[in-house]
Amino acid sequence: MADDEQMTCAARAAARLARQVEMSLADAGLTMPQYRLLAHLSRGSSWPSPVAKQLGTSLPSVTALVDGAVAKGLVERRTDDDDRRRVFLSVTDLGREALAAGDRAAGERLSQLASFLDPDDAERAFAGLELWGLALDREAGRAPTTSA
Repeated sequence: MADDEQMTCAARAAARLARQVEMSLADAGLTMPQYRLLAHLSRGSSWPSPVAKQLGTSLPSVTALVDGAVAKGLVERRTDDDDRRRVFLSVTDLGREALAAGDRAAGERLSQLASFLDPDDAERAFAGLELWGLALDREAGRAPTTSA
């Protein structure tokens, strides 16, 4: 386990890195919350409650976020045929294009930053980010907790 100094350094770097990704997404026409919403919904349709849980926000906040995404044509709301009170959210084709543009913009920015590292360190940095993603997926119950 990392010591306190390493954890502090990593936390601060993660915050700075998040801002860099956020700025690259803005260049692609997305906000960070929109990007996170589209990334979540790219795995499949969802009800608003699991979206709120995954994004770590309240249901009213997700409703406002979805309202904006629907207005931009990025997300579609559909009612459940069996229970009209239930609403499913799904990504539209335009939303998939926007997500892909966001992925490219964020990836390009990360690659620019990685160019300031030695190639081996850059590879380790990307692998480390993938591991953080795996940890987050496992916490959310979306990935196996053991290696295959």
